[in-house]
Amino acid sequence: MSGTRIRASRNNKSAADYYAAGRSFTGPQNGFAIAGDYLSAASFLGIVGAIAINGYDGFLYSIGFLVAWLVALLLVAELMRNTGKFTMADVLSFRLKQGPVRMAAAITTLAVCLFYLLAQMAGAGALVSLLLGIKEAIGQSIVIAVVGVLMIVYVLIGGMKGTTWVQIVKAFLLIGGAIVMAVWVLAINGFSLDTLLGNAVKHATATPPEAVLAPGIQYGSNPLDFISLGLALVLGTAGLPHVLMRFYTVPTAKEARRSVVWAIVLIGLFYLLTLVLGYGAAALVGPDVIKNAPGGVNSAAPLLANALGGPLLLGFISAVAFATILAVVAGLTITAAASFAHDIYSNVIKKGQDSSEGEVKVARRTVVVIGILAVLGGIGVQGQNVAFLVALAFAVAASANLPTILYSLFWKKFTTQGAVWSMYGGLAAALILIVLSPVFSGSPDSVFKDVDFAIWPLKNPGIVSIPVGFFLGWLGSVVSQRVEDRKLAAEMEVRSLTGYGAEKAVEH
Repeated sequence: MSGTRIRASRNNKSAADYYAAGRSFTGPQNGFAIAGDYLSAASFLGIVGAIAINGYDGFLYSIGFLVAWLVALLLVAELMRNTGKFTMADVLSFRLKQGPVRMAAAITTLAVCLFYLLAQMAGAGALVSLLLGIKEAIGQSIVIAVVGVLMIVYVLIGGMKGTTWVQIVKAFLLIGGAIVMAVWVLAINGFSLDTLLGNAVKHATATPPEAVLAPGIQYGSNPLDFISLGLALVLGTAGLPHVLMRFYTVPTAKEARRSVVWAIVLIGLFYLLTLVLGYGAAALVGPDVIKNAPGGVNSAAPLLANALGGPLLLGFISAVAFATILAVVAGLTITAAASFAHDIYSNVIKKGQDSSEGEVKVARRTVVVIGILAVLGGIGVQGQNVAFLVALAFAVAASANLPTILYSLFWKKFTTQGAVWSMYGGLAAALILIVLSPVFSGSPDSVFKDVDFAIWPLKNPGIVSIPVGFFLGWLGSVVSQRVEDRKLAAEMEVRSLTGYGAEKAVEH
């Protein structure tokens, strides 16, 4: 893959090359790349571990992520691709005032990407710690720092083209590895799902053991927490800028639709396999062994590989998981860099007067800064379940980005003030509730274990912060004194629905 990165780096001088890979990928290629981008460490390490420990409640992550993908595709993906250029802010500022909307969109994009990066870094620390037997915090911190350096170098060299190719390869390896492990687990259990579930119950630590097959282990004491998580998962993907950015790498709207079909098949298949892998880990490894291993709950999939095929399969699955982390981190980083360089630097600070080459230089420098912040944050969240950390990123995306995206695409009376209020308000509500929740302080697995300032009882803020984002977008538009250009609103509607003008939009 290093040769691919080097070849890709030769053609990364223009913004279209660096951000959108020159729009040179076919629908099937982009479908695999989307799957590679979406199937992160949370999907593989976090969900398998959550199912192994919490049974049915852990599988809710798989259900939420899959349903969320369908919501994103049906509501926003192709519409945004037809309307935009490189980033989410291109779409949101199409018919609104450029400066404030781009600034707000860039800030929310950076916030979502940083939250998502924390999860990937935590997964990297857990994975390498398991392989090397590192239990000390300082050793795991060094591992996270090394991953951060690799990611920075990778994105600087390859840009979106190099990132896309490694995501395609990673999707092949990840889904192929998951199929092999799932078939192996089923073969051990006589290809009977009932037998597999029965063996998982025998090793369950829940009281009663059969509880792993029903809802309630994780969310039974507080159903509102489950509702909040569900809202964040189902609505969050449609606001994830690094997933939406993938649709700009194909040349036409037709290819974008083809990539959607491929992505749905691949992602749906993988999330079905997580059920077998999770209960397989519970039956063959055991919840207690998983909890006490270096990396904790995130070590379930590698430990299952070791139980099935010994060190050889463990090495392969760990390499695939590491490639998964590196590819997703690269996609997140290039999205964050594009948001700052294209939206803030080029269009707000330079008023659109900067050259394409100058913009790419700023993007490369931003990559280094984002990488350093991701390393520091990843060290701070060691030990957290990566699927849970991604759920927080989804909550931020659904609160800060999704309301503005939907209003921009479907409400002609939406205004600049509504967009700014929605993005900043939704982001602030999500962040404040996360800081005041048990995630941040007061519980054994919180960031600050020794202090307790948690006054918000739910671990996920979505049930409050998402409605806040929608309400502020409506309120800001209703009370706004500014009248937006209705002609631009009509043009945006035609372009988003028909694709007419989309190719022209992405060429310039």
